[in-house]
Amino acid sequence: PLASSCPVMTPGTLTLVATPIGNLGDFSPRAAEVLSSAEIIACEDTRVTRKLLNLTGTTTSARIVAYHDHNGAAMRPWLLDQLATGKSVVLVSDAGTPLISDPGYKLVAACREQDIMVLSVPGPSAILAALAISGLPTDRFMFAGFLAGSSKARRDQISEIEGLRATTIWFETPFRIATSLAEMSKILGPRPAAVARELTKLHEEVRCGTLGELAEEMKAKKPKGEIVLV
Repeated sequence: PLASSCPVMTPGTLTLVATPIGNLGDFSPRAAEVLSSAEIIACEDTRVTRKLLNLTGTTTSARIVAYHDHNGAAMRPWLLDQLATGKSVVLVSDAGTPLISDPGYKLVAACREQDIMVLSVPGPSAILAALAISGLPTDRFMFAGFLAGSSKARRDQISEIEGLRATTIWFETPFRIATSLAEMSKILGPRPAAVARELTKLHEEVRCGTLGELAEEMKAKKPKGEIVLV
């Protein structure tokens, strides 16, 4: 059943808060409440999070600290200590749902080992947004992460999913999308695909076709912005 109200923050709890992937209108009232009442906000980039708080008019007295790949090993023990003393901690990424292609899962795993409660404030996700509008099957899907930068590693990644009977979702840069699509076409054949670009932003666009067709289109178009390949 739907709940009209629930505790905003629980002492000694880690709460994962999803943030907009482009459109500020996707910032939920619950996300704003939780960030407002937090005592510590851990984020990828403090500048990005402070900008989000300012743009959405969200006021907070929380201590805002950086937590990312480069300082995770050092910051995790400190965050766990804060949680153990009863502090309410929020984890956000720069955009979208935390833990997707960022180090948050290690913090959550450590919380589970120490019986620290972990909650989620769900919301924007580029992965699910791209899947939903792609027109491809949604009953079975896998997020495969970022495509590798080197050609050999990328071909190895693609070959791994050749026999997978599920829709796969990837992150890719606009500079490599045409090359990656061409390599996928060679390995996987003329599979249907979708290139979702700048989701929820002003220039949102989804292009559909076979892998080969999209490779030619992206080569000619030279797209810009953030891309999700389905």
